[in-house]
Amino acid sequence: MKLEGIKVLDLSLFLPGPLLTQIMVDQGADVIKLEPRGLGEPNRSIGQQREGVSVYFANTHRGKRSVQLNLKTEAGLQLALKLAAEVDVIVEAFRPGVISRLGLDYEAVKAVNPGVVYLSLSAFGQDGPYVRKPAHDLVTEAYAGVLSTNLGFDSKPAIPALPAADMLAATMGLSAVLMALLRRKDTGKGDYIDLAMMDSLMACLPNSMGSVFAEGKAPSVKDERIWGGHAMYNIYPTADQKFIVLGASEIHFAKNLLGKLGRLDLLPLCELPPGSGQDPVREYFNETFQSQSQDYWIEWFDDIDVAFAPVNDLRQAVDDEQIRYRQMIVLDEFGREHIGIPMKFHDEPGRINFDAPRLGQHNREIARQLGYSDRQINELQTDGVFG
Repeated sequence: MKLEGIKVLDLSLFLPGPLLTQIMVDQGADVIKLEPRGLGEPNRSIGQQREGVSVYFANTHRGKRSVQLNLKTEAGLQLALKLAAEVDVIVEAFRPGVISRLGLDYEAVKAVNPGVVYLSLSAFGQDGPYVRKPAHDLVTEAYAGVLSTNLGFDSKPAIPALPAADMLAATMGLSAVLMALLRRKDTGKGDYIDLAMMDSLMACLPNSMGSVFAEGKAPSVKDERIWGGHAMYNIYPTADQKFIVLGASEIHFAKNLLGKLGRLDLLPLCELPPGSGQDPVREYFNETFQSQSQDYWIEWFDDIDVAFAPVNDLRQAVDDEQIRYRQMIVLDEFGREHIGIPMKFHDEPGRINFDAPRLGQHNREIARQLGYSDRQINELQTDGVFG
């Protein structure tokens, strides 16, 4: 597999860091999750559980090894530094300054491992006026202006279904780590990566900055193409209190749809810029689609070339034939469902280890690999070093 031989020390918690390292596990990396004392990784106890393991934890920690250390003990810190000296990548996501107080910051690790690729993932970055602010995904989306564009039918900001800041930080962080590893092959040098969730959000707004950059003002959300300002790019209710989507505004799609509906007279309005000029088309679509059920429209759209979809719930999505065909939902040997691997390599495809580690399951195994004797390991256990 692509990352076989790469060893990763994951100090992060919750979603973005663990997801980043989860993707690496599926491609062959050996990821060691260092969990804090007490209950360990918080998402072990968040949300619904399946046979004693939270689905959240299983979806972000499958195939990893777990070591639980009390870093506030000298012996715990020394074990962690020995481990850090042997890895290729470290991912941490503490609030800025915390990792330095723990003694596992980049400079401390670089002293024993000059080639390490070290990623610090935080809400706002390691510097700047917001560096001390606490934040999760929703706060960064609010500051970045993204939340102001995510409006419900009541035209008020709604909590997004997808934690965009978390997910973008995970995927951008993965890209940064892989770039640094690629560069290390030529130079032998590691690197330090300062990745902010809010930075990741801002980098993903190139098609949303038209009025901001060209006119110096915030967009009128309802008039922007990607937020429903175009009649052919919008969400419409159906007669059974469900919804359908039109998802492409190219004029040939409008021609195909309006032609089948017998309303080509509305086609010129679809050529107008997004905004109020398209209101008559939106009103017609609203009235028309509410006249029949979602199932009716699924069948009706089947024979025309229009970007159309029913709004599935998550259970329907998991059962969707395309998602199943692409193996984005896979079953383990017990028939339990798991999220699949999105990167489909032809050679050396990824492989899933469905096992989610118990808290501290690999304490002794990892300590032995670092050269500790059984006697020393027993002492560490007795002294409370293993969490």
